[in-house]
Amino acid sequence: MISIDEIKASKTDFIELLLIGDEQEEMIVKYLDRGRLFVLKNDETVCAACVITDEGDFSLELKNIAVYPEFQRQGLGRIMIDYIERKFAGAFLRIIVGTGDSPLTVPFYEKCGFKRYGIIKNFFIDNYDHPIIEAGVQLCDMICFEKELSSDGRTDREGFAETR
Repeated sequence: MISIDEIKASKTDFIELLLIGDEQEEMIVKYLDRGRLFVLKNDETVCAACVITDEGDFSLELKNIAVYPEFQRQGLGRIMIDYIERKFAGAFLRIIVGTGDSPLTVPFYEKCGFKRYGIIKNFFIDNYDHPIIEAGVQLCDMICFEKELSSDGRTDREGFAETR
């Protein structure tokens, strides 16, 4: 049975999994403290995790989404995104995500209903201490995506650390 739980203590216990979604621990540590960590389990087995942050202006950012390799391509990443969208609908107007221009991640976000809205030139070159290679491609620019969230009257904005 699949369950998704928020982890409020000992978030760094999940660094190994989060490194699948973001290869540099220093970058993860920057957003992990102020973010909310959610972990997906199948029965008692941890399969996936994501970190979201409140970026102000009613924008929620998906900072990291990671699925252990043996559980990839089974729809678990999509389940995580659907869960976050439902949980925070009404409290936030949109969810944003930045990713490399990769044939693995760009189609995933597009299938989840995200639309491109910008590019941050040289993000991966300027912010990482080593080249990031995905599907044989060195990541250079960050592709920015957004998706509007439905408004259902809920306001789950508590639990986020200050953004500034």
